[in-house]
Amino acid sequence: MPWPDNATSAAAGGIPTSRAYQRRVVLLLMLAYAFNASDRSIIAIIGQSMKGDLGLSDAQLGLLGGTAFALLYAFSGLPVARLAERFNRVSIVSIALVVWSALTAICGLATSFTQLLLLRIGVGAGEAGCTPPAHSLISDYVEPQRRATALSVYSAGISLGYIFGAVVGGFVAFHFGWRSACVAVGLPGILCAVFVKLLIREPPRGHSEPRTGLGAVLVRAPAAIARPFSLRSEFAELGAVARALFLSWPIANMLLGVVIASFASYGSWAFVPAFFRREFGLDLGTIGLVSGLTGGVSVGLGTLAGGAIADYLGKRGPRWYALVPAIGLAIALPLYVLAFLQGSWQATALVLALPGFFHYAYLGPTFGVVQNAVDSRRRATATALLYVLLNVVALGCGPLFTGWATDEFAAFDFSHPDSRSLIATLLRMARDGAGVGTSFQQACPGGQAPAEARAAVQAACSDALALASRQGILVTLGFYGWAALHYLAGAIGLAGAMKAAALRNAAVAAGG
Repeated sequence: MPWPDNATSAAAGGIPTSRAYQRRVVLLLMLAYAFNASDRSIIAIIGQSMKGDLGLSDAQLGLLGGTAFALLYAFSGLPVARLAERFNRVSIVSIALVVWSALTAICGLATSFTQLLLLRIGVGAGEAGCTPPAHSLISDYVEPQRRATALSVYSAGISLGYIFGAVVGGFVAFHFGWRSACVAVGLPGILCAVFVKLLIREPPRGHSEPRTGLGAVLVRAPAAIARPFSLRSEFAELGAVARALFLSWPIANMLLGVVIASFASYGSWAFVPAFFRREFGLDLGTIGLVSGLTGGVSVGLGTLAGGAIADYLGKRGPRWYALVPAIGLAIALPLYVLAFLQGSWQATALVLALPGFFHYAYLGPTFGVVQNAVDSRRRATATALLYVLLNVVALGCGPLFTGWATDEFAAFDFSHPDSRSLIATLLRMARDGAGVGTSFQQACPGGQAPAEARAAVQAACSDALALASRQGILVTLGFYGWAALHYLAGAIGLAGAMKAAALRNAAVAAGG
């Protein structure tokens, strides 16, 4: 691990600070986040089977994969974060991990869309207890100059979780059905919760801050002790964190960048497995393997590299914490578009393995800037506020948007089988409307024609849904370009914002 170079074997209060122990903390939290990601993304892997079994629309799949999950994920994060500023963060992560893992497994017992919807809301509420306290823990173990790297390692849990959910979930769904896949993906998280509780120690707040210079006050000042609880003080803390994040031009633009990029990520990848099945007819086992490798390996490497590169270039100036994500997204966008224009699944998978390396370079640098923008008693809250945006806008609306767009394209393509170009289709839809949407749903319930339907109708349903899936994903991918522009804007003035944040946080910790 590339952090920190000056680690010692022990620190005040008996909390280890050796490089090996820091590695253990970050890797265990990354493993917890991997189960967070696998349980979150399992709907994308098994969605086509659920769609046929329960007669769901793509919009309903988007609700299950994104919106339903995000409803309580977003707003549960704030009270959990406030608890994490006062109580044992390791216990909070462990309890949350048990809750969301168990509910994911129970999804396998659901017999209706309503039951799945309620269970996914519960999964979202449980998963809200992971990242805010985990970011705070990592920041108390790793000093400011290495936090982007450490947080990128934690964020790599996204790719590991996606690989696990795709490969294991896809394999189990192929051989035993989607219900068994929910159980197989959900239950291992409970064992992980035991390891997190037993092997991670709760550090003091500000444990990793410099002991000399400006940062020393963050460790020793009386104001670093949490204030007595009251609603007034809680709202005051939320307001202070919101001002630090949203009233700063560079930081606010970086937050807009991560939210918009995540909107595109959640929206497009929620339907990538379905695209492989609809366009190329792959079975669930193959889809799980292909999706896991293309959406996991390069993403994990890119996430790790993004934090390390930003920390390295950040020595030349803080603006690189915004420029690295901007460059990565600008490279990734055309590669993603190229991937979904290929005519075979092998070519699509090959090209799709490339952009993830550049795309996810934004995670570590953005999270590092957020953690450094606030003092040690506000870090979980800062992450929770960011995740309100990520979950309401990105996770809550991204899959729903892509599902809605796919339904609209499917209705149009079914009524206009001669239209193949995305640009021409968008222009005709803007002029004439999406078409008679009910005709597609009536002729193709669940996206496919009834078994007794004529072969021509079955082919029309299949062709319309396959083309619409490609079009819906391509439209969603366009948001990456928008996100890159916000990161470019965030580079302007970021050095001054980080310096001002350090001075402000030191003054707050000193009681000023």
